[in-house]
Amino acid sequence: MHNYVYFRYMISKEELREIELRCEKAQNGPWKAYIEGRDHESGPDFIMTGTGNNRQEDIEMVGATVADYDFIANAKQDIPKLINEIRELKKQIEKY
Repeated sequence: MHNYVYFRYMISKEELREIELRCEKAQNGPWKAYIEGRDHESGPDFIMTGTGNNRQEDIEMVGATVADYDFIANAKQDIPKLINEIRELKKQIEKY
């Protein structure tokens, strides 16, 4: 007799795709937080989007902490990695 494990995904394929599309629609990556006194000498804190010919408008926020800037900037790179990991894990689960 086989022991089957029934598993309900917390994030559906459709939800995962919606998250991916939001990330793709945002400005070009990579994103990098530049914090006054840490990453540059003077001027406001900002998130640089894209590099070289791929560069887009900087993002500035009001009321954001350094941790907020770092979190949001890294999300542009982190979310695609997490989506790929989730998809790979779902494939592994579906094998069983």
